[in-house]
Amino acid sequence: MIKRAHFFCNQNKRKRPLNRLSLILVLVLSLLVFQSSNLSASDEINIVTSVFPLKEFAEAVCGDRGEVSLLLPPGAEIHTWKPRPSDIVRISSADIFIYIGRDLEPWLHGILRSVKNPKLRILEASQGISLMEEESHRHQHADEHEAVDPHIWLDFEIDQIIIDKITAVLSEVHPEGSSIFKRNAGIYKEKLQKLDIKYREGLRSCVHRTFIIGGHAAFGYLARRYNLHQISLYGLSPDSKPTAKQLIEVIEEAKEHKIKTIYFEIAVSDDLTRVISEEIGARILVLNPGANLSKEQLRSGVTFFDIMEKNLESLKHGLICK
Repeated sequence: MIKRAHFFCNQNKRKRPLNRLSLILVLVLSLLVFQSSNLSASDEINIVTSVFPLKEFAEAVCGDRGEVSLLLPPGAEIHTWKPRPSDIVRISSADIFIYIGRDLEPWLHGILRSVKNPKLRILEASQGISLMEEESHRHQHADEHEAVDPHIWLDFEIDQIIIDKITAVLSEVHPEGSSIFKRNAGIYKEKLQKLDIKYREGLRSCVHRTFIIGGHAAFGYLARRYNLHQISLYGLSPDSKPTAKQLIEVIEEAKEHKIKTIYFEIAVSDDLTRVISEEIGARILVLNPGANLSKEQLRSGVTFFDIMEKNLESLKHGLICK
């Protein structure tokens, strides 16, 4: 019995070093996993965009290789919003900043010149794209330069060009993810192509080809692509209020084209839209440029495609399309 007890005692002594070794191995492996997770988190590409469509485009291309945030707070109007010091810090600390161009975000010019991060890649999405001039000179004052339309994301073919630009920048910043970025870009571009076909087919046979919007002239690219004509109250900027004479001109054009639907933007006051509606006996529908989302839309996960699908339905109803 003594020998057997001694045997068990020795056996227990042999087990202890093994248990300690196992514990050490577990700790080392845990540390490696922790370090690996930290490394992958730090390797994530930090992308900031100025408007919602660019945010969705960047998210679609980078997938889980990056974190994309929107500079605009929910509900803010891109033309008139002014960044805070904290927003400037966000741009400075990003790997990539994507914006449309000085015609949409004039407040960005001075900010970008003051950014001191040499590694920050800045992508101006409209660079190299031929911008439309304002259709009507009704909204221009004598001392103003000729206005160009910066709402390029409302042309789904231009969106595909922007997707390619984002893919190229991401591939430069993160070369090992290039094949993934290209694959993701291809998938998203295919969705844009299908949306383009849906618009073309949906707006092919309509009683009216002219639509009036009681907001700013954000839909010029969309109108051009699908052979429509846009008449707006506010010109290219929603803060350029129309005069009484301009309002009368729009009412006369509505009567001339026998228009019975007036569109308005949620972000712009609908007071003048209602004036026109009452004057010509027209119903009111919504068109959304999609530059930004409200808090409610963010919570519900509204996408660029959701907004564009609703716009198509509104246009089909208002223009009486078959």
